[in-house]
Amino acid sequence: MLGQLRKMHVRLEQPVQYELPVGDQLVALNPLIGRPIKLTYTGKIFCIHCNRPIKKSFNQGYCYPCFISLAQCDMCIMKPETCHYAAGTCREPSWGEEFCFQPHVVYLANSSGIKVGITRQSQIPTRWIDQGAVQALPIFKVQSRYISGLVEVAIAKHVSDKTSWQQMLKSKADAIDLVAKRDELIAVCETELAEITQRFGPQAIEFLADQSVVDIHFPVDSYPVKVKSFNLDKDAEVAGVLHGIKGQYLLLDTGVINIRKFAGYEIEFSV
Repeated sequence: MLGQLRKMHVRLEQPVQYELPVGDQLVALNPLIGRPIKLTYTGKIFCIHCNRPIKKSFNQGYCYPCFISLAQCDMCIMKPETCHYAAGTCREPSWGEEFCFQPHVVYLANSSGIKVGITRQSQIPTRWIDQGAVQALPIFKVQSRYISGLVEVAIAKHVSDKTSWQQMLKSKADAIDLVAKRDELIAVCETELAEITQRFGPQAIEFLADQSVVDIHFPVDSYPVKVKSFNLDKDAEVAGVLHGIKGQYLLLDTGVINIRKFAGYEIEFSV
């Protein structure tokens, strides 16, 4: 099977169901756990936006012109609190209006430990699965990506806003009382949250008091003791027994590979 890689499709079931896009085809991965698989990189890369052939990809799959021109590749996507739409310098105002000026959710997740994160409401629970979270709890619904970034910054003073991918892949994280942690964080961030509400209005932030913790189970037979990461630019062939899938990683007995990192790479997939 030959084609370009894309990030894996996920479906929240018990456990999470994964499909690997290879060109126009989808490979159901869960049935392959325990079996040897092989990904062979052909040396060709295509931009995931404009599809032109490139020698190097940027930001997980883009050519350089797309990387420096698309709003979805701007720094404010990673750091929403730096949004510059109001300054009139958004790379693609229409894209920003469609994707950034819509409801976002601020959440707590447990992947390599507790973290705070944000995502568009439409990306739940995909975002949590892609991060390898075993628990997640929505805590606020906000009006825009910019406001969600401001809330995240306030909370991130007290808990991490990043995932340690190596730790996430080594084991299943111990359970955390996310509801208790939510209440603790809201109390300690009361002043900052009040300032954001005063600035943008009472409708800007909605506390999601009735949300329950979502438990996520990944299809993993065994976790690696030591995490060795494959790089298709250096290792054209990735082969081994598939022991599990977590986040956007395939866990093989020979190492792990972040599929999302190599979006746009042309590979041959075989079992």
